[in-house]
Amino acid sequence: MAIHILCELQLPSALFLAKDLYTKIEWSNFSLQNFVKKPKDQFCKSEKLKEVSWRRQAISTMMDSEAHDKRPPVLTSSNQDLSPHIADVGDIKHYFCGCCAAFNNVAITYPVQKILFRQQLYGIKTRDAILQLRTDGFRNLYRGILPPLMQKTTTLALMFGLYEDLSRLLRKHVSSAPEFATNSVAALLAGTTEAILTPLERVQTLLQDHKHHDKFTNTYQAFRALRCHGIAEYYRGLVPILFRNGFSNVLFFGLRGPIKEHLPTATTHSAHLVNDFICGGVLGAMLGFLSFPINVVKARIQSQIGGPFQSFPMVFKTIWLERDRKLINLFRGAHLNYHRSLISWGIINATYEFLLKIV
Repeated sequence: MAIHILCELQLPSALFLAKDLYTKIEWSNFSLQNFVKKPKDQFCKSEKLKEVSWRRQAISTMMDSEAHDKRPPVLTSSNQDLSPHIADVGDIKHYFCGCCAAFNNVAITYPVQKILFRQQLYGIKTRDAILQLRTDGFRNLYRGILPPLMQKTTTLALMFGLYEDLSRLLRKHVSSAPEFATNSVAALLAGTTEAILTPLERVQTLLQDHKHHDKFTNTYQAFRALRCHGIAEYYRGLVPILFRNGFSNVLFFGLRGPIKEHLPTATTHSAHLVNDFICGGVLGAMLGFLSFPINVVKARIQSQIGGPFQSFPMVFKTIWLERDRKLINLFRGAHLNYHRSLISWGIINATYEFLLKIV
């Protein structure tokens, strides 16, 4: 109405302003209607989208759960057992401690071992064996130490390390067996494995025998001298070694714990060291005395180069006849072996237990 009046009055500026105002009012009404309708449409559409998305998610979840039930279980790297058939093998500290204990023992007791070997081989008295070493001179005192050093460090590393690993393995897979039985089998198997290093003990025997001083002067020459006789020559004397190692290991590991339990309770590090020395020394002395005749036969068998292989009973019979069928002559040198074993195995056991605590 106002616009028509202004038009009749022919007021140009007023007419322009009126038209502009009318246009703005119409545009505002249109925007308001769209504003009211648009949220409603958007709400409906969003609800439909949410419903479709929810249905898709539910179907996907059901398919994943069914597939997961059918799929074989897969363990993560943190829970996966990479070695189901192997026990916790590989605890290298037992091997390392056994090796160091053997090195310490050989370096200290080798001269005594050499005197004992001469008595075992020739059946002579201690004084005569010492005179032989004095005649040989200080230069030859440690002659032949490399083979026993290599042999002892390796065999004792295997002895202690394999015993621990095999005991753990047997307890895991034969849990119903008594602990004493599994430990005995582990000790026997460890002793049998040590016999692989028989060539080192064989060469040690040859280097300690003064009859072979002119044939070879070092370990390499001794190994080379046996090569022409075949691989079997390196393993001459294997049977007594197998018997000695198995017998000694079973008793050593079987009695070490009970003996230590009967010793006074240790409250200091030095007291523990003394107890370990006594425990190892007593066992070593006893086992060294019991296995002395076996070592006598072994020394005789391994001192030979070439020729026919004689059985253990045959060599034992020969030695028995040579020594007037007297047991005291067969054990000649056993008292020195007793003291040497007391010291050696005391050092070995004390060093091993000490290193085991600090490594």
